[in-house]
Amino acid sequence: MPYPPDWVTDAIWWHVYPLGFVGAQRETPPDGVVTPRLGKLEPWLGYAVELGSSGIALGPVFASETHGYDTVDHLRIDPRLGTDADFDALIAAAHSRGLRVLLDGVFNHVGRSHPAFRAVLEQGPSAPTASWFRLSWPRPWAPGVEPRAADFEGHGALVALNHDEPAVVDHVVTVMNHWLDRGADGWRLDAAYAVPTSFWAAVLPRVREAHPQAYVVGEVLHGDYATFVRESGVDAVTQYELWKAIWSSLNDRNFFELAHALHRHGELLDTFVPLTFLGNHDVTRLASRLTDERHLAHALVVLLTTAGTPAIYSGDEHAFRGIKEDRAGGDDAVRPAFPDRPDELSTLGLPTYRLHQELIGLRRRHRWLHEARTHVMHLANEQVSYEVVAEEGRLVVALNIGHAPADVPVSSAGEVLAGSATVSEPSSPWTRVQLPAGGWAVLSG
Repeated sequence: MPYPPDWVTDAIWWHVYPLGFVGAQRETPPDGVVTPRLGKLEPWLGYAVELGSSGIALGPVFASETHGYDTVDHLRIDPRLGTDADFDALIAAAHSRGLRVLLDGVFNHVGRSHPAFRAVLEQGPSAPTASWFRLSWPRPWAPGVEPRAADFEGHGALVALNHDEPAVVDHVVTVMNHWLDRGADGWRLDAAYAVPTSFWAAVLPRVREAHPQAYVVGEVLHGDYATFVRESGVDAVTQYELWKAIWSSLNDRNFFELAHALHRHGELLDTFVPLTFLGNHDVTRLASRLTDERHLAHALVVLLTTAGTPAIYSGDEHAFRGIKEDRAGGDDAVRPAFPDRPDELSTLGLPTYRLHQELIGLRRRHRWLHEARTHVMHLANEQVSYEVVAEEGRLVVALNIGHAPADVPVSSAGEVLAGSATVSEPSSPWTRVQLPAGGWAVLSG
């Protein structure tokens, strides 16, 4: 069982992809002249607090070739963002507002310009870092002949590390501790699913020995989440199953899919508390994914009334649109530049922003939701009600995505805390709610 730090119970992340957010150059120009931009995040820290978040989950900030996931120096801030001093200033500004900071660690692969791989290209099989990679050398080998190198999912620019190599273990421990020493509060492990769990099991105890209050979450897309957590030692993994079920059930008008996912989600809580989300830097924006944007509210209600450590991807709280495409530059639409200040955002997204504030506030007032169990009470294609229960309390949620008003049983529910509904026979076994077309409600237990 993982033992995440106590502060994670109250964690709600505002997730930012820094290179896109601050409008950094696509790559460092040949002359090396760049404009430091990391400070552009500081005016947004107060906005994150007002939204209701308790931390900033940053995408890659380390020196890289292009998009941040082709790292060339794990111990240096990307010059397109700034310097160590800029990073220190951001950490201090975040902590002064009570915000934690989560970093994005890319430890499955590196960019081809990483010094460890460049040494291989220059020195051949005798390079001291040749064992860092999974290489196939032509025979006979001659200087200047490149080996075949294992890569990340067919992307030749992302050279996979050899996670059986002790020096790679030592390097990752050094990197993680270095930035935790500088004030970071935890790590997201990019492509954690592509790395043997034995590697994380070797790395994380050494990190936690120095930083017992650090939070570590692994990016895992599918598979046996609980086994991955047990074998790797991470505190949590990303809950892609629930993410998919939420938007898919709304698009298909099939709450049976959501009910199944909520049951699976509950089983995971016996092992760990997942990182939950409706969007991130790798997927199509929720407002673009949904066939009916009015269902965005239903999705957000599910996210913020079920167990997990929620993350809000920057811009989703204003119903930003953006479609991810499987091509070069296909992430650009979901990783846009933001204005210099929050007050420069369009007012069109304010209703969605205020809904986020309302539901995040409700979650903060019921902090036990972090590990609460969810039980479906009523289920139909277009209506569902469920209770969320812990020793400290109970909430009841009712959703209607039908085009007509609906009468939904919500046994023993009390008053409406959020949303809109008429309650009949409250706090009795026969309690029901009348929801408007496309309506929803969160009720006391």
